[in-house]
Amino acid sequence: MMPEQAYRAWRKSSRSGTNGGNCVEVGLGDTGRAVRDTKQAADPNRPMLEFSGHTFSAFLDRVKSGELG
Repeated sequence: MMPEQAYRAWRKSSRSGTNGGNCVEVGLGDTGRAVRDTKQAADPNRPMLEFSGHTFSAFLDRVKSGELG
């Protein structure tokens, strides 16, 4: 697992609300992407899910097609 600092350009999901609800961020790394929970920002050891670039793109395609939800 790469450290959180290895990812740059963390972006909050456009589907995340401003009311402190379910918020996720996606970070760009040299070899892939990571997803983390915005609510745990104070925890330096917060968990992340890491994906290769290809796997993350395939996941997004499935989400956008409605296949997963």
